[in-house]
Amino acid sequence: MEQEKIAIIQKVYALYSKYGIKSITMDDIARELGLSKKTLYQYFTDKNELVSAVFEFEHDFRGKCMEEIFVRGMNAIEETLSINRHVAKMLKEYNPTTDYDLKKYYPEIFEKRRHSIIRNMYERQMANLRKGMEEGLYRNDLVPEYIARLFILRVVNIHDIPGFDSADYFTPEFFKEIFIYHIRGMASEKGLKVLEKELKKLDKQE
Repeated sequence: MEQEKIAIIQKVYALYSKYGIKSITMDDIARELGLSKKTLYQYFTDKNELVSAVFEFEHDFRGKCMEEIFVRGMNAIEETLSINRHVAKMLKEYNPTTDYDLKKYYPEIFEKRRHSIIRNMYERQMANLRKGMEEGLYRNDLVPEYIARLFILRVVNIHDIPGFDSADYFTPEFFKEIFIYHIRGMASEKGLKVLEKELKKLDKQE
């Protein structure tokens, strides 16, 4: 029974990522998954509970993906570029409307998710910064706490800039530029050489 619930959550997450949240009703979900509404409501009392479960799943899934990157034994720059590749893959399957719907119709879930993303991002940035400085790939005059916060401000607040269409920034190309800009600002002379080498590899893969 638990496995069926997890399978439902995974499929609903894919639907929300593609179409947004508001436009997908419980009837749509039951029909898309080939379930009766009665079966769906056995697992979730209402849409609010389902949305909450879906984004808890997203949180756990993202965490596992990041852990897989950090246990590969890469240097700090390779790690950062690997995270960028993961983000690029995610963005290809993600509709910015999902964030808009979550913020407007499920503000408590939105804030909980936002705080969780910021906390996890800060911890990972701090770990990466310390690693890069120890490896000599990042400048030794950096203040990790400031750099981590600056990176988070760039990434998290993209869709809150007045006068700009957030859809233009939810693209793999845009986030790639953010990550490269971020690395160049931190890198030592040794780190810049490593970065250029890695970017050439990426160009060949693309």
